[in-house]
Amino acid sequence: MSKKNLSLQYIKNAGHQELMDIQKDAVASFEIYDNVKLYSKTGSGKTLAFLLSVLSKFDESRVGVQAIILAPTRELCLQIEDVFRSLKSGRKVTVCYGGHSVKVEENSLSESPEIVIGTPGRIVDHIHRRNLNLRHCPFIVIDEFDKCLEFGFGEEMGIILEQLRNLKNRMLVSATRMEETPEYFRADYYTIDAVKSDDEIQINEHIVDSGKNILHSLGALLASFKNEKAIVFCNYREVSEDVSYRLKHEGITSVFYHGGLEQVDRERALIKFRNGTSNVLVCTDLGSRGLDVPEINHIVHYQYPNSEEAFTHRKGRTARMSASGHSYLFYGEETQLPEYIIEPKSRIDTKDLKIDHVIPEWTTIYFSAGKKDKVNKIDFVGFLSKKGMLKKDEIGLITVQDRSSFVAVKRDQVQSLLNRIKNEKVKGKKLKIDIAK
Repeated sequence: MSKKNLSLQYIKNAGHQELMDIQKDAVASFEIYDNVKLYSKTGSGKTLAFLLSVLSKFDESRVGVQAIILAPTRELCLQIEDVFRSLKSGRKVTVCYGGHSVKVEENSLSESPEIVIGTPGRIVDHIHRRNLNLRHCPFIVIDEFDKCLEFGFGEEMGIILEQLRNLKNRMLVSATRMEETPEYFRADYYTIDAVKSDDEIQINEHIVDSGKNILHSLGALLASFKNEKAIVFCNYREVSEDVSYRLKHEGITSVFYHGGLEQVDRERALIKFRNGTSNVLVCTDLGSRGLDVPEINHIVHYQYPNSEEAFTHRKGRTARMSASGHSYLFYGEETQLPEYIIEPKSRIDTKDLKIDHVIPEWTTIYFSAGKKDKVNKIDFVGFLSKKGMLKKDEIGLITVQDRSSFVAVKRDQVQSLLNRIKNEKVKGKKLKIDIAK
């Protein structure tokens, strides 16, 4: 099968009908060039672009790791792994990141994966532990390369490059155009520039009268969105938690997300946001890069960032792919606009909004088993359909992790479901099953 047809088959396995231009360009470029820079925003199809590029260069005669993929955050590594598995390529993949069990990763690395995805720090840790040998690995991809440098991973990336004695292909992926790259990454690169200009991005900007009570105004604004997804940006961890808790008193269901949370709590917050258990995510700028949630309709700046670049990345969470989106700025006696923001023409007074407190239609159910227990999405669909007596449209997004799994179920079915399955087994195993905390 030709590389083009093979890539198309992978895309269809992932639920898409055809290759996007960015994916065609990426795969085609590696037929001519050894090194590629890809400038692209999250949500543009760039993850599939670099994964298909990696798969197009696979050598059936080679043994060992054929590609190392680096990303700056744990969440982004997990997203890349999920996208890769959706392709159903048959290639073995392992993901390594801080906050994950080192022992579990050691065992996975001992099973000779063909692709390794990880944060630079954890990959270096495994190199030092002699768990990972990259001597013969020919391909490296660095996703969010600019963010990796910003997070201080320059030294770690240099160490990893030293291990790649037989490196043939480099792919640097960034949302920001880079004038220069570090010395150890310098090479002749072919550039694919898929970053849209400002006039191509359909973001409708609004100024919102904050009134005397900004929290009440925020609640009213979010309620007017009904069940459309929204991200509320704050500058500080404590503020994001406080805003989320106080929104509950405004009738708004939300989850908060920031770098101070334990990994399990960060993952659960994102799971609930993606699957519709909560349609509002309150977060710091950690949520402005690397979150792969394509249908975000609204970006709300509860607090303004310190720079225009950070402001741009926040807005970049909406109007992705071919969709349009909205960005909201609070303005009042205590909330003046920064100099780098041009005041929008559209003005909103929350007193004039039609408020509709809609309860999210999904609830997340927790199962105490995952990939390492040999259960998968199909197992949960079968279990919930047969034992739980749920219809297909009553089962939502399913997330299977190493030792736990989360399934979105229609909210009005949850209690009866739990009663029906409380003594049932999944693949012959008695599991803890409950509403996810």
